[in-house]
Amino acid sequence: MERKVGIIGAGISGLLASKYSLSKGFTPVVFESRSTVGGVWTETLQITKLQTPKPLFQFSDFPWPSSVVDDFPAHSQVLDYIQSYARHFDLLRHIKFNSKVLSVAYDGPPEEKIQAWQLWGGAGEPFSSKGKWNLTVEDTHDNTTEVYQVDFLILCIGRFSDVPNIPEFPAGKGPETFNGKVIHAMEYAAMDFDRAAEFIKGKRTTVVGFQKHALDIAMECSTANGTERPCRVLYRTEHWNVPDYLPWGVPLAYLYLNRFAELLLHKPGEGFLLSLLATILSPLRWVFSKFVESHIKKKLPLEKFGMVPKHSFLNQISSCVVSTVPEEFYERVEKGSIQLKKAPKFSFCKEGILVDGENTPLETDLVILATGYKGDEKLKNIFVSPTFRDSIVGSPTASLPLYRTDKMKYRECIQPRIPQLAVIGFSESVSNLYTSEMRCRWVAELLDGTFKPPSIKEMEKDAERWDKYMKRYAGKYYRRSCIAAVHIWYNDQLCKDMGWNPMRKKGFIAELFQPYGPFDYKYAHHKN
Repeated sequence: MERKVGIIGAGISGLLASKYSLSKGFTPVVFESRSTVGGVWTETLQITKLQTPKPLFQFSDFPWPSSVVDDFPAHSQVLDYIQSYARHFDLLRHIKFNSKVLSVAYDGPPEEKIQAWQLWGGAGEPFSSKGKWNLTVEDTHDNTTEVYQVDFLILCIGRFSDVPNIPEFPAGKGPETFNGKVIHAMEYAAMDFDRAAEFIKGKRTTVVGFQKHALDIAMECSTANGTERPCRVLYRTEHWNVPDYLPWGVPLAYLYLNRFAELLLHKPGEGFLLSLLATILSPLRWVFSKFVESHIKKKLPLEKFGMVPKHSFLNQISSCVVSTVPEEFYERVEKGSIQLKKAPKFSFCKEGILVDGENTPLETDLVILATGYKGDEKLKNIFVSPTFRDSIVGSPTASLPLYRTDKMKYRECIQPRIPQLAVIGFSESVSNLYTSEMRCRWVAELLDGTFKPPSIKEMEKDAERWDKYMKRYAGKYYRRSCIAAVHIWYNDQLCKDMGWNPMRKKGFIAELFQPYGPFDYKYAHHKN
């Protein structure tokens, strides 16, 4: 019997979900609102490069072509690589382009019955003869709508697109007061390169934010206007943005991406011996973190410009907020074409921006808000059911509104109280491609009946353990659901579920100290 797997999004996660669904004999139907594959890589800035080292950002069975020699390829090379993957595995024929999913509705047992189930889907199975998902899809060319029905649904809609995060301001102190123009970074990235360059040319520009997107925009503004009209970067918190991935000549992967590094951390579900070992080795956590921080301070003039963070590098990598500093960024700060300004809070006035506690406005013509996205809203609003909306991200009145504790997804893939559905690519890691591939393989094995998830109660207990870990190491950024610092431990759980041997290296020393990457999981390596 043919079973249709609906997949929303043809970015990296959507392509992987399609490929591994096909490998198990299912029929994927992929809905993509754009006219091409690639997700966020279809709309980037001219100077954007991959910020994850290339060896970590690749498909396990489709290496980068030899023609790409840089460790951090340009955006066009990344997009070519993704599109080549889709063509190589013949995925394009399964994609409905220019098809925007407006809503999804579960057609099955009453919600009251679903919420009373003790097993996911009622019987712990991914498919049910009594339940289907109905997708209302708009053709963006002619604005017609059609309803599609699928047996299982995978959401690969991403959290860094479509719904911009616009800061809220008191009445009379928002963008409406400002005589200039305010846009979100999403609008800037959507412009073609020539239009973007023309748009910022000759303008006194203020960029709000200090993550990768903000830094890249500041670089483009600096190139366009130089010191005559310097670009001001308004930031709230200092970050350990890295100049490279070789602190004092040691690959960062040897400090954070091997099993030894994970022995230094308390991990979700660990036993007594591992917990004791993490406690004993805890001073090494501090040493590793200070080692990296000292390298960053040596390479970048953070102290000179008051940019030394108060938190540790471990906290930052555990939060997935590490980004690379563009080449010559601080050189331009030195020369004056980029100006850094700390502003924990600010508002707008006619002339520009007024930082709280200051009386003199920062005069500006253009403000670009590189303030991220509301991925939780996008995920929530796709559901018709208010119950499922609350289950996937939490209710608006909850103290923890973002898919934590009871709202957290089991294995960061399935929500215990939403049947026949998985979410891929929403929680973060050091390499989202690498992580999404493992999750798609896990979901494919789940669909194929290789294993069954535990009871809803057990899944929620497991979610609580991961919740405690994230709060402990990621601090205020724990809602990002980052697994970067325990990536191998996380993959171990997926491997055990699938019946794979989690140990992927040859020999004890290699297993303990060699970094893990995508190619370590190319083959299943089933347990004996």
